[in-house]
Amino acid sequence: MLRLLSLFQARRDWTGSQLAERLGVTGRTIRNDIERLRELGYPVDARPGVAGGYRLGTHGALPPLLLDEDEAVAVAVGLRTAASGSIAGIEETSVRALAKLQQVLPSRLRRRVGAFGSYALPVPARGPRVDPDVLTLIASACRDHERLRFDYRTHEGAASERSVEPYRLVNDRQRWYLVAWDLDRDDWRTFRVDRMAPRTPAGPRFPPRALPPDREIAARVARGVGEATWRYRARVIVHASAAYVRDRLPIPVDVQALGPDRCAFEPGSDHPEMLALYLGLLDADFTIVDSPELAEALRKLAGRYQRALGESAG
Repeated sequence: MLRLLSLFQARRDWTGSQLAERLGVTGRTIRNDIERLRELGYPVDARPGVAGGYRLGTHGALPPLLLDEDEAVAVAVGLRTAASGSIAGIEETSVRALAKLQQVLPSRLRRRVGAFGSYALPVPARGPRVDPDVLTLIASACRDHERLRFDYRTHEGAASERSVEPYRLVNDRQRWYLVAWDLDRDDWRTFRVDRMAPRTPAGPRFPPRALPPDREIAARVARGVGEATWRYRARVIVHASAAYVRDRLPIPVDVQALGPDRCAFEPGSDHPEMLALYLGLLDADFTIVDSPELAEALRKLAGRYQRALGESAG
């Protein structure tokens, strides 16, 4: 019975034959266990027909969670850090849930969790915060392959209504992003979750598309996040290898190799002065191509440094 509940928690829809195969029992046993779950207060919905099956409904008793030791520690650590995270309105709830979890943890696991709480000092989130109900709705749509409709506000403030096939939620530097297939633009897009206002109910289900590996998705989001907010762009030729420049940059950026000790890339920033400072941190000679704002910022910065050196020598 617990293994059956665990399967329903892992995936929303199951056929009777799939459940029987996973549990190594007959279809009749599955039907009997489904009835027992219903008697205990779990609303298991049945769908007839060839494509039918079972689904754990809502508004019933909360199913027990089956966690191994590492999962239990991960949940406890996550609850401890949630109070200072980027999800709004769950601080007090996280403390209550952690208190309940610690009551049932073995002593050796309580020590592991207690050590983290005693010596880890979280920094409160400074970025925009996300409604946990919105995150839950999006995660459920990703899991169940259901289309999402939502109102969206861009970085410049433009509003639009979007219809997408959601696939992945990505957290980067205390912000949440949704990677989805935009049905109107017929292409992959990344959306800031704090700028989304989902419309309910969710749309119809869709057959999932082929996805790149999760590591590539995360790198694409990190790269797109930086480019999406840049007001100033510049083409820079650096007199160093492409590998050296990639290692020095704080976020993934496309770097074009022009030779063993020469490469080019297009950094950006909201302020030319900040971009000039970042380029100085490359610790390599570089040439600016077609960016008068950045060239002027470099001249101002060079003059300020020269004056500082003169006064220091005096």
